[in-house]
Amino acid sequence: MMAIEDETRIFEIRAYKKAALTIETLQEDVEDIYAKGGIKALMELPGVGKSLAEKIEEYIKTGRMKKYDDYKKKYPIDLKNLTQIQSLGARKAFRLYKSLGVRNIGDLKKAIGKKKVRKLKGFGEKSESELAKGITMLESGGGRMLLGKALPEAEAMIRKIKESGLAERAEIAGSTRRRKETVGDLDLLVITKSPEKMSTFIEKMREVEGIIVKGQTKITVRLRIGLNCDVRMLERKSFGAATQYFIGNKAHNVKLRQIAIKKSYKLNEYGLFNKKGRRVAGEEEKEIYEILGLQYMEPEMREDRGEIELAVQHKIPKLVQLEDICGDLHIHTTYSDGSDTMEEMIKAAITLGREYIGFTDHSKSEYVAKGMNDSKFRKYSAELDSLKKKYEGRIKILKSAETDILKDGRLDFGRKILEEMDYVLATIHTNLNMPQKEMTDRLVRCIESGMVDMIAHPTDRLINLRPPLNLDLDRVFQAAQDNGVVMEIDSFPERLDLGDENIIKAREYKLKFAIDTDSHRTTHMGFMRYGVYTAKRGWLKKEDVINTLRFGDLMKHFAKRG
Repeated sequence: MMAIEDETRIFEIRAYKKAALTIETLQEDVEDIYAKGGIKALMELPGVGKSLAEKIEEYIKTGRMKKYDDYKKKYPIDLKNLTQIQSLGARKAFRLYKSLGVRNIGDLKKAIGKKKVRKLKGFGEKSESELAKGITMLESGGGRMLLGKALPEAEAMIRKIKESGLAERAEIAGSTRRRKETVGDLDLLVITKSPEKMSTFIEKMREVEGIIVKGQTKITVRLRIGLNCDVRMLERKSFGAATQYFIGNKAHNVKLRQIAIKKSYKLNEYGLFNKKGRRVAGEEEKEIYEILGLQYMEPEMREDRGEIELAVQHKIPKLVQLEDICGDLHIHTTYSDGSDTMEEMIKAAITLGREYIGFTDHSKSEYVAKGMNDSKFRKYSAELDSLKKKYEGRIKILKSAETDILKDGRLDFGRKILEEMDYVLATIHTNLNMPQKEMTDRLVRCIESGMVDMIAHPTDRLINLRPPLNLDLDRVFQAAQDNGVVMEIDSFPERLDLGDENIIKAREYKLKFAIDTDSHRTTHMGFMRYGVYTAKRGWLKKEDVINTLRFGDLMKHFAKRG
């Protein structure tokens, strides 16, 4: 709303955005931080000064913010949802409101249906069609929430349940535990001797908005973040069986029950029982798989994609783990659209125990991301050289750029600049609606140029917001295999690209992968775990991922590429 009113207030607008990002990526609830240290503790958060701290305090105390309420009276538009539609920014949304009275997505759908949008200056028939596609994409999410938002909420609830003194054990189940990229609700399992007290404790949790159903061993609540949450209270003897059952997925469980029947057992959420009805397993889920003659597999694999058949043969692969990651090869700074400086990012990487960090600020074609032209890259390069010397012995610093792949498949930087990089990261950011053959030709031409080491977020999708590029992935993966080009798994929760299904497809080829965070600020570096979860859902092993290599071996890998 500030941007609608006065675009020249760019620094104030950025301050709000930076503070919002800080709060969004906190590992602790901002209300808890305030409760412990007041306004002074808020001011210690990155990007939060006295003025913003006072507004956060106002919201924590009253549930409102006067400045926001005043703006809402002035601009009664659902900007939060409208601006989630691809290519619809705040100022365009305001023009739709002023010209057509569009306040929300429902109003916009009606205006599109009556072909009114195309008549507005600056829109046209193509824009109207793209807005319609954007609405369809947004609505296709079906109310599902990104794992990156749902998982921290589930973890916070589990932590509080454990600290309550009422739980012997508490675990996350359901699709959240399988680390699906989006989840429809939360499932929590708790061992407790006091179900009634535990239910009362759950009711009073700050995360809970209201009760839906309350029984003796289960309570279902509505959370403030917009999801329902089932909390099941269990006995220790059946906790493993319940964990296995409620992690799922359904098809995986059906196959497991069929195997149990063939072996004269009965399997349900209460345990594994023999012919006489005696429980032979149930306290730990691993023992259920073992008694059935199956190798245990991590929850990320349980999607009925052949894991049961592998488990029968005891051929479940040892999947890549977060602790295997040695470095991050996709990092942005204030040289393009990042919020933190190179040095701030380096210090954060050292704190996380990274052996190396690769800087990849945008190239010049990414105007909206303040991309670098050749002269700006020279300055960027010089600063990186200086920081390499300063931090020698503490962390290895690599030089690259997220280089745009132009419409004809050429790269945004020339050979001279590219040769100064330790590796070349390339991606598509523009002309996203090309037909499949042209889009595939564009990416394959780049891969075959001999100038590229890695393709960043290869399908360029944004989950629930933007569809993937129209690509023939078999051609892309074949070209990548033939040219030794790495496919990235972008860990940013909105991306997770390549996604798990495409990783499984890519595994049919002799490809290597890199799991990177695409960080735009220090707190984003913690997103690495989401990329690892996605890699595990694609059954990747440590040796499939290049940034599990120690620095010397990584350099040998890039040296082979020339």
